[in-house]
Amino acid sequence: MFTSIIDSVTGSLTIESALICTVASLVLGGIIALIYMVQGSYTKSFIITLILLPALVQAVIMVVNGNLGAGVAVMGAFSLVRFRSIPGSSKEISSIFFAMVVGLAAGMGYVTYAALITVVIGLVLFLLSRFSFGEKKGNIKELRVTIPENLDYTDIFDDIFKKYTKSSTLTRVKTTNLGSMYDLFYEIELQENAKEKEMIDDIRCRNGNLTIVCGRIQQPVNMEL
Repeated sequence: MFTSIIDSVTGSLTIESALICTVASLVLGGIIALIYMVQGSYTKSFIITLILLPALVQAVIMVVNGNLGAGVAVMGAFSLVRFRSIPGSSKEISSIFFAMVVGLAAGMGYVTYAALITVVIGLVLFLLSRFSFGEKKGNIKELRVTIPENLDYTDIFDDIFKKYTKSSTLTRVKTTNLGSMYDLFYEIELQENAKEKEMIDDIRCRNGNLTIVCGRIQQPVNMEL
């Protein structure tokens, strides 16, 4: 059903087949980038990477197609490359693999198959993002509270959390101000009728009116590839 345009023409790389595969890779890369953009936050550099990656992978595959020695040499060259960047999230990694798979298919000449992969997987990603599949239910927030070093942070706010939240978890502790203070990070789920301001006011009375930050749990932006 799926036929490679390379095999169906001459069995070797031609200008026509290379142009068709390259244009198809760029178009499909643009579609992948658009799908990623509708899912949430992004950076310009990462979007450009998603657009160009299928065409780059396709170009490499077309050059080494059918040549085992060249394939091993290229693989060895890529193993020497080190990406100096912060590790990405699972969404970013899956998008990179998505773009690479499309590039591999296009590089082998299976342009129709590459388009089918883009449509099917892209539609699945869009629907999963649209319907918030896998997201935690409830009013879950991150709370950061600063306390002086003389306070025992183990259960200092347990009674307040019991009053205003369904659940609370101390996720990490960080020293600050040369060790004279602690920053406590909690993941909390507020009760349905709980008033966030009243909870913060009660915490302020307990921590000596030091810094309190409460907001949505943010995913780190680390898409410099």
